[in-house]
Amino acid sequence: MVKSQIHRPISNADSRSSQGARPAITKVYSIYVVALLLIAYTLSFIDRQILSLLVGPIKQDMSISDTEMSFLLGMSFALFYTIMGLPLGRLADTKDRPYLIALGISVWSFMTCLCGLASTYVQLFLARMGVGVGEASLSPAAYSLIADSVEEDNLGTAISIYTMGIYLGGGLALIVGGAVVSWAVNLDAISLPIIGSLYSWQLVLILVGLPGVIIAPLILTLKEPRRVTKVTKVKSVPLKDVYRYFRENKKTILLHNFGTAFASLAGYGAMAWVPTYLMRTHALTSTQIGIYFGLIVLFCGGSGVICGGRISDKWQKMGKQDAKLRVPMIAALIGLVPSVLYPVMPTLSLVLMFLAVSTFFSNFMLGVAPAAIQEIVPKNMRGQFSALYLFIVNLIGLGIGPTAVALVTDKIFGDPESLKYSLVIVPTVALFISACLYAACLRSYRNTKVFLTQTTRTF
Repeated sequence: MVKSQIHRPISNADSRSSQGARPAITKVYSIYVVALLLIAYTLSFIDRQILSLLVGPIKQDMSISDTEMSFLLGMSFALFYTIMGLPLGRLADTKDRPYLIALGISVWSFMTCLCGLASTYVQLFLARMGVGVGEASLSPAAYSLIADSVEEDNLGTAISIYTMGIYLGGGLALIVGGAVVSWAVNLDAISLPIIGSLYSWQLVLILVGLPGVIIAPLILTLKEPRRVTKVTKVKSVPLKDVYRYFRENKKTILLHNFGTAFASLAGYGAMAWVPTYLMRTHALTSTQIGIYFGLIVLFCGGSGVICGGRISDKWQKMGKQDAKLRVPMIAALIGLVPSVLYPVMPTLSLVLMFLAVSTFFSNFMLGVAPAAIQEIVPKNMRGQFSALYLFIVNLIGLGIGPTAVALVTDKIFGDPESLKYSLVIVPTVALFISACLYAACLRSYRNTKVFLTQTTRTF
């Protein structure tokens, strides 16, 4: 907990004015901000998730293994997504956030189209890295922008709604993408002017990259909330002060971040490989998977993240200051049971039933965890600590999750048909570790949060 540079206790009003008078917030504008950022996040996950439906054709055309495919699903994207998030998070604390987000959308949309033009594994890997660079600009700036654009009592719900883009994007990618993939795979190689001959999966990637051209200009209609007083210019907080705050609160920050990272590992591992599991074990087509799994992701995942935000806001109003950790901790423990059961159920109906319950509870944390970060760091460090959070969460969750499942399948079982057992082992172990880390963080989280609201420091 912070020990140095402590000054007099200050009121909430003083705290707000010390970093810039907060402009009046209208409900309509708050809804507009969250809705537009939700659309952007949805597009980012469509671009990200569509690849999970293209595993078969890409593996066939490029002659690669499950493990090599997992690098395209996870590490290729996560590597630069996490690394670039750190400097982009620092920019989000001082620069125009809507402009930063719009630029990022343009970059990732262009790079998604380049994925569709890749003719070798290396080219596809590098293009996926470029998608990660673009998407790295979104969430650190979006979390901070939402926190400055909605009432504090509704922060958990607002960020949960934004985070629902994961499920809208993932679900739509599966539902619409499944139909598009089924249509495209029946086509022969496609010949386009200038571009030349393309496989059907390449055409799908180009099509999902195009909508960003429409959304990027709309983001520029958002206002950059005033973050300074009338006499103070916006300045980057010295890195030594950021590091000092991290060092003095590292227990809270690291336990929170790694707790969320292991929950994300479970989620991303399942999202990447459940479509392939349904094909291999239950012989479903791309269209069937898109409908069944897409609806589960869309409704169960989306309602789970919203419930997590609403419950945490309600508990916090009741006086539970650690609600944004306690809620996902309990949900992870509940989600363990269906996560163990669904991959080994004998019938498709039972698989889908338990998968729906697992998806609902396992995703409570994705809205409240980033909202928790906004509560435990100074306002002028939110972008940077959001970027650190995303660095850890996505490097472990997105970077390792899909590959962990593939490695267990390839190296331990040595049989592609044993994918269902990998989906039992990896997500359930990860969820249990997540719950333990959240539990260990509760006390230090409360202490850091209370201290931050009652004191000011020279940042």
